[in-house]
Amino acid sequence: MKKFVLASLLFFFLPYSINVDAKELTQKEIYEQRMHLYKKTEAASKVPWYYIAAVDQFERSIRYVRKDLPRPDDIVGFYVPSEHWVGALNPNSADNQLLSITIFNGIGLDGNGDGKADKQNGEDLLFTLANYLSQYGVNDQAFRMAVWDYYKRDQTVRSIITNARIYRNYNRIDLDEKAFPIPKGYNYTFKNTWGDRRGWGGRRIHEGTDIFAGYGAPVRAAAYGVVELKGWNKYGGWRVGIRDLNNTYHYYAHLNGFSKGLKIGDIVSPGQIIGSVGSSGYGPPGTSGKFPPHLHFGMYKDNGINEWSFDPYPHLRLWERQERNKK
Repeated sequence: MKKFVLASLLFFFLPYSINVDAKELTQKEIYEQRMHLYKKTEAASKVPWYYIAAVDQFERSIRYVRKDLPRPDDIVGFYVPSEHWVGALNPNSADNQLLSITIFNGIGLDGNGDGKADKQNGEDLLFTLANYLSQYGVNDQAFRMAVWDYYKRDQTVRSIITNARIYRNYNRIDLDEKAFPIPKGYNYTFKNTWGDRRGWGGRRIHEGTDIFAGYGAPVRAAAYGVVELKGWNKYGGWRVGIRDLNNTYHYYAHLNGFSKGLKIGDIVSPGQIIGSVGSSGYGPPGTSGKFPPHLHFGMYKDNGINEWSFDPYPHLRLWERQERNKK
């Protein structure tokens, strides 16, 4: 307990303030303030910033798609229900006093040195998160165990580990760049086919957008992410699945082949070649040519409870337009 009191004091005396209304900030300034908070929490707790950022980003991503959780603010995404923050038996759900929170076994801590544990304060939230993580240790195995004990869900653990690996690899958090899956210079066409009927293998809907292009046209990763799946599927043929920092799963199917050396667990960046356009699928491994060559691109959102497909067409149009506008 003493070391966290000392760490909290250190946290307080570090310069910088986040009292500015985030709505008045640019996206670049939001990233700067968020990164500063991560580094500040790391200095106070000795927990690597990318572990803290990984959990914070996961929480932010699910809060945008969950109706049972409040929307995140622009700086900190980590959320703690009141009964956990102040203690399940605490009669005051808005309690911010350290003594009473401790008496009722709440987890809330003071991160900015004002003597209060305010779950609306980003510094207090992140310091409380770091305190929890530090009890397990500061290596990957300990971090994985801490995340599992907190969320009790395998996919959530994978998603958060993905975030941590990406942040550690690039040593920054402003990683929202996107790339259209087919590079400039290659002929392609696509229209909105999400939700259309599909008959092969039984009645089902089309969970993606088909981008028609020539055999062998390069297929690129659309976002920063980690390869979660690679191999054959009787519907999608040779396919790759990549999860990004927004906990969105990108599905690339009907490939002609994979990029040399690409493997599950690889970190990829927007525009990185991951394979090529083909017409594989609709049968046992190696089946090809049952339809014109194209890339099936799907997107799936995970909200920490379940996962579902959504229409990727508007995103593809946006990424295509952004690339055309690049100088």
